[in-house]
Amino acid sequence: MKRNLRFYFALLFARCTALALKLIGRKGTSMPGSWAIILCPDFIGRMPKPKTVIGITGTNGKTTVANLVEDVLTKNGIEYSCNRMGSNVNTGIASALINSSHFWGKPKHDLAIFEMDERSSPRLYPYIQPDILVCTNLFRDSCKRNAHAEYIFNILDKEIPKTTKLVLNADDPLSSSLCPENSRVYYSIEHLDSDKTACENIVNDFPLCPKCASPLHHDVVRYHHIGRVHCPNCDYASPVPDYLAQNVDIDAMTMMIEDKDGGHSYPLKNDSVINIYNVVTAVALLREMGLSPEQIRTGLDAIQISETRYSEVKTTNGKRIIHHLAKAQNPIACSRAFENVRNASGKKAILLLLDDRLDAAKTVELKAWLYDTDFEFLKDDSIEQLLLVGKRHYDTYMRALLAGIPAEKIVHMEDAQAATAQLDKKADTFFILYEMHSISLAQNIRELTLSSEWATETP
Repeated sequence: MKRNLRFYFALLFARCTALALKLIGRKGTSMPGSWAIILCPDFIGRMPKPKTVIGITGTNGKTTVANLVEDVLTKNGIEYSCNRMGSNVNTGIASALINSSHFWGKPKHDLAIFEMDERSSPRLYPYIQPDILVCTNLFRDSCKRNAHAEYIFNILDKEIPKTTKLVLNADDPLSSSLCPENSRVYYSIEHLDSDKTACENIVNDFPLCPKCASPLHHDVVRYHHIGRVHCPNCDYASPVPDYLAQNVDIDAMTMMIEDKDGGHSYPLKNDSVINIYNVVTAVALLREMGLSPEQIRTGLDAIQISETRYSEVKTTNGKRIIHHLAKAQNPIACSRAFENVRNASGKKAILLLLDDRLDAAKTVELKAWLYDTDFEFLKDDSIEQLLLVGKRHYDTYMRALLAGIPAEKIVHMEDAQAATAQLDKKADTFFILYEMHSISLAQNIRELTLSSEWATETP
């Protein structure tokens, strides 16, 4: 699209907005882009783009994959633009384009990495066409916004430009079916010690063959519908991967990824299944961008997992406090966190800060997502106590009881700090599961617990 007077007025106004926000000490990561789009609705289309645009989308993992890719690029001295400090919807990407351009809009860098919200596709892809697009996976998410996984699939399938090359998860039968006309590569994990042959989760959104509607045979089940499938009645099967992770060694925290140039070893950053997938996804994308295995290894070696997503501290008496992100309104992310807690060693107590900002004035009445979430994973003999807090603690309490968790193991109340004061002394590990709006509260709870009798009393 050509630039016109309206575009330049919007660009100038957005720059003035960004400057004003900076002067008063606010980041304003979306506001400049919001004003630009209000004043010029097709602003993103008219804004000059870097020569190469990489997009990262999907229900879960897109932020982690984007951060991994950007950190590897930084470690290798490759300059790029990104929306890491802003939102992943159209206003955030507009702000990122403005911030990474010269005064009249010329890009400062030839490469851009954009995390792109899948629900915002109709507002993004008509104006910005990624050269390469990763889709990590497609799952149920916030039902008030994303409805159902197939609804999001249909949006992406319609909106993704036909010229975009796709990097897709061969172990996700839903997202791997996107845009069959597009050029594509697939990635997969060959074997994990935790592999199953039946789904333990409440939700499996891909039980039937998309060709003949016969029940699919699940050769490997990782979680929900992630795994390897085939149809016993037709030729449908999981696609053959171009990037295959093999020999995943949790003790050594390494894996081998086979590609067209042979096998190459890469470090793992975390032993959870979803984070193994995140690293494989990032490696596949970086290889498609032209980086060598050595460049990728060098970058991954220097990366640490963000403490806003996972962290662990030991107390003076040898117990552990673990922070673990579990997105509110997202049954898949919460189920993964619950399964990780169940599989952890020792006796455990859990605090759930999942009440969506812990403020009834800002949250939603809709609690249906709790019944898509595998609370049943918390019905385990190793879990001594479950602390449920927030404005809607009775809703969570009801769900826990329906999962079969004994009432005598549950403490539920509005005040998180008061609940923490009742922490079970028999627990070796205290898991604090929180959503993004509860990070500061989770940190306060950790500091309070570190000075408590539970953490300091000699066993």
